[in-house]
Amino acid sequence: MSGPLSGVRVLELGGVGPTPFAAMLLADLGADVLRLDRPPGYDGGAPVEARFNLLNRGRRSAVFDLKKPAAVAAVLDLARTADILIEGFRPGVAEKLGLGPDECLTVNAALVYGRMTGWGQHGPLASAPGHDINYISLTGVLHSVGRVGGPPVVPLNLAGDFGGGSLYLAFGVVSALLESRTSGRGQVVDAAMVDGSASLMTLFYGLLAAGYWRDERGVNRLDSGAPWYNVYETADGGWISLGANESRFWRNLLRVLGIDESEMPDQHDRTQWPIVHERFTAVFRTRTRDEWCALAEGQEACLSPVLSLTEAPYDAHLRARGTFVDIDGVVQPAPAPRFSRTPGAVQRPPAEPGRHTDEVLAEWGFTEGELSALRDAGAIR
Repeated sequence: MSGPLSGVRVLELGGVGPTPFAAMLLADLGADVLRLDRPPGYDGGAPVEARFNLLNRGRRSAVFDLKKPAAVAAVLDLARTADILIEGFRPGVAEKLGLGPDECLTVNAALVYGRMTGWGQHGPLASAPGHDINYISLTGVLHSVGRVGGPPVVPLNLAGDFGGGSLYLAFGVVSALLESRTSGRGQVVDAAMVDGSASLMTLFYGLLAAGYWRDERGVNRLDSGAPWYNVYETADGGWISLGANESRFWRNLLRVLGIDESEMPDQHDRTQWPIVHERFTAVFRTRTRDEWCALAEGQEACLSPVLSLTEAPYDAHLRARGTFVDIDGVVQPAPAPRFSRTPGAVQRPPAEPGRHTDEVLAEWGFTEGELSALRDAGAIR
C-alpha cells in the first residue's frame, strides 16, 4: 500500500453511494480498507460488472451476513485492531445489529466510528428515506442551480452524496484519527449529507447576508446570471465555458471575441447583462469550439471547452498531469490530491464481493479453525 494513510486499517460496512466513495478515497491514499459486503441478493449498487464499479476500487472484500450472530462477533473482533470503522445505515440499524458505537468502542476505545446518513443521526427526518436530491433541496443548493425563469437543475448527485457526504466523512474520520493519536480515545463522526451540502453553501449564505447575492436562480455572478461566467454554444454544436470574473480577464476575453471594449457596458452593470449575453451568444456561433479554443490559447481569457466524459481523459493538460488512469482497460480518475513524498495510488481494481474473505481475515488474525466455524455458521462467504 502506498500513500500518506499507509498502515491505517479501516473497516467498511458495505453499502452504496457516498460511503463506498469515502472508503475509496481512504484506500487511494494508502489505507488498508476491508469492505464487508452483504450476501448476494441485496438490492443496491450499480448493475454492472465488478470491474466497472469504481467506487469499490482499492480494497479487499469479504462477505458477511450480519444477520448471523457469529458474523457480528467476528466484526467486533476485526474492530479490535481497526483504526476506523465507517457505516452508512439508517440511524439505529447498526445498533440493532449489535455493531453500534457503544459495542465497537467497548472493544476498541481508540476506534474512530464514522457514520454516513442523509439527514443525520437525530432530528425530525432522521429516520426518513431520501437521496441526494432531497438533501440538497432542504439546504438551498438545488434552489440555487439553474437558469433565470427556469426550474432547478439537478447537478448529478455531486453536491449531496459525494461533496456533502463522502468528502466530509473522509475528512471527519481522518481528523478524528489524528486527534485519537494524541488522546488515545476514539469518537463518533456524524457525517450527514444535509449538513455537508449546507456547509458547501457557506460562501453564498455570506453573500446573501451582505445583500450581494439575490435569492434567485440565474441572476448572480456565479450562477449563469453574469454573461462572462456562462456557457455558449458554438457553430459545430459544441460548448464553451467562460470564467472571466476579473476585469483583466474580461478585457482579454473581449479581444479574443473581436469586440471593442468601448462598445460594451460596464462589466458589473447587472442591468446590461442580458444584452451582453445576447451579443456573446451570437459571436460564439460564428466559430467552432476548437477554433475558439485555438484563438484563446495563451490569451488568459478564462475560456475552456466543455468536454464530455469520453473526451476529458484525452485532453492535453489532463494527460500531462495523469489526471486519468487506465486500470485493466477501465479509464478512471486518478487518486487526488497529490502528495510529494507519499503519493497515493489505485491500490487494486474493484473486487468481486467476497473474493478476499479467507485471505484478509487470516491476515487480520483469524485462525483456519475460526474461519471454518464462521463458514459453517453461514456468517461468511
